[in-house]
Amino acid sequence: MKEMTPLEEIRHSTAHVLATAVLRLFPDTQLDIGPPTESGFYYDFDLETPFTPEVLEAIEAEMKKVIKENQRFERIEVSREEAIKIIKEMGQERYKLGRLDDIPEGEAISFYRNGEFSDLCAGTHVSYTKKIKAFKLLQVAGSYHRGDASNKQLQRIYGTAFATKDELAEHLERLEEAKKRDHRNVGRELGLFHIDEMVGQGLVLWKPNGAIIRQELEAFISSELNKQGYSQVYSPHVGKLDLFRASGHFPYYQDSQYPPIIHRDCLSELAKEGCSCSDLSNKLDEGEIDGYLLKPMNCPMHIRIFKSEQRSYRDLPIRLAEFGTVYRWEQSGELNGMTRVRGFTQDDAHLFLREEQLQDEIQGCLGLVKLVFSVLGMSDYRVRVSLRDPDSDKYVGEAAAWDKAEEALRQAVKTLDVEYEEEIGEAAFYGPKIDFVVRDVIGREWQLGTVQVDYNLPERFDLSYVGSDNQDHRPVMIHRAPFGSMERFCGVLIEHFGGAFPTWLAPEQVRILPMNDDLLDNAEELLNELKQRQIRASVDRQSGKLGAKIRKGETDKIPHMVILGQREVEDGKVSLRSRNNPEWDGSLPLDEFIARIENEISSKALPKQRESS
Repeated sequence: MKEMTPLEEIRHSTAHVLATAVLRLFPDTQLDIGPPTESGFYYDFDLETPFTPEVLEAIEAEMKKVIKENQRFERIEVSREEAIKIIKEMGQERYKLGRLDDIPEGEAISFYRNGEFSDLCAGTHVSYTKKIKAFKLLQVAGSYHRGDASNKQLQRIYGTAFATKDELAEHLERLEEAKKRDHRNVGRELGLFHIDEMVGQGLVLWKPNGAIIRQELEAFISSELNKQGYSQVYSPHVGKLDLFRASGHFPYYQDSQYPPIIHRDCLSELAKEGCSCSDLSNKLDEGEIDGYLLKPMNCPMHIRIFKSEQRSYRDLPIRLAEFGTVYRWEQSGELNGMTRVRGFTQDDAHLFLREEQLQDEIQGCLGLVKLVFSVLGMSDYRVRVSLRDPDSDKYVGEAAAWDKAEEALRQAVKTLDVEYEEEIGEAAFYGPKIDFVVRDVIGREWQLGTVQVDYNLPERFDLSYVGSDNQDHRPVMIHRAPFGSMERFCGVLIEHFGGAFPTWLAPEQVRILPMNDDLLDNAEELLNELKQRQIRASVDRQSGKLGAKIRKGETDKIPHMVILGQREVEDGKVSLRSRNNPEWDGSLPLDEFIARIENEISSKALPKQRESS
């Protein structure tokens, strides 16, 4: 059993206090589990009464009473037979007996008792309930027993706890800030994206404003790829099952894929033969019938492009890049705006190279990821080297190839001059990888850029190049994606900037605010000039007070607002209110204003904040 930190003990103990309070208020409740988490704790309950906000308040009040009673947490070790008896006496057979079965024979079985409440639990806990100084119940969510959608859905109460009230207050403040930055809300308010039930859950519709952000990111990375000698390619959204059988995605990645697409004529013939659904599944798995698959990854397509012609050692490295859309089946409960979807576009690339080129090419890929983070102000990140679990059967290829790939990544990551950690069992099924985990401005972590080394797919597809000895040799592959998924990256970026994008990314870079309707024609002239300079701008044509127009521009998070009055028109100047560079506020000659905006766009300057904000 992993030893808990003092904070984990506080949170685990608070989960037990939560269960104690719920049983006091709703004695017929069936309990499942209540572990600590990285940011707090939860407990799963089965009862008919819905946990409304008012009910949560009552539960929280009862928890405070339990804490005030200063109940002692007492560990009791029992035999399996005694454990069954205790669970039945508690009236908690529905889920707790199943959890008892999870404990291997010979392993200690323990309960923790506080007051009238006992729970099957390995521990550990604080000594008395009064050690719990600061907690808060946060929200209720649905949760299937054991995470299986075929089981009953329970009610999960999430909460958090800290050692001090000040720490709790800071955490709650961060949560409030996170709500303000939630990309689902900001995306709707700024018209960035839409998810439509008629189109399908987890399938993102990019609206015009969101499409601009994506296009700018794609143009930025494409420019860097051109400098580094990449060739951009395109591939279809579907491919034959045999392609994915060869790569190993079918069946190794089968649980995360959409079902195969089989033509109706083939299905009709199979139906005439009396083929059942299970027979059909077996025939697909064994390759007796063919079909097509929405591609879960781009790499098999790029491999076939590489293999389409003879390659020489002089040609290598060959770097193929694509903004390729892939499709993964995610459970509906796991979908979340743009950050967890079923169809997404990767800024994908696959490099085919000689083994002696491996270190230089890994360095180039890592440098590209670091450049992306630097430009976007994502300087707080950690690096994870994801390795194979030798005891797992989910990986393909020989152990010797894995050892070489893992050592190559270890050597490369040491040059980054950042702390890194190794995680066993987190590798892709075909190769180890370096993942970049970014911490955003309010402390949340996101896994974004990734670089993977692969000796296995070149072997599975029998790839080769002609070496200097005029013999065939096997190339090594690198898979890399600095953004990862465009959808997820943009979702994270929306929250990172809170929708207040730097000028080069902002869908609308300048808004012109004429002080009265008589100046609309002058505003249109300025708008046309800005558009000719490829500056994204608009005119606020609504009648109304200037203050209201400025507040609307602030709500829409426009980087620069140009206030156009009669004096400015006569003097050839503009009056500027700038979010990105507040020191620019005031009157500027028109040419100087345009030059400043163009320089800010080309330099990809990060936004500054007004003191008042």
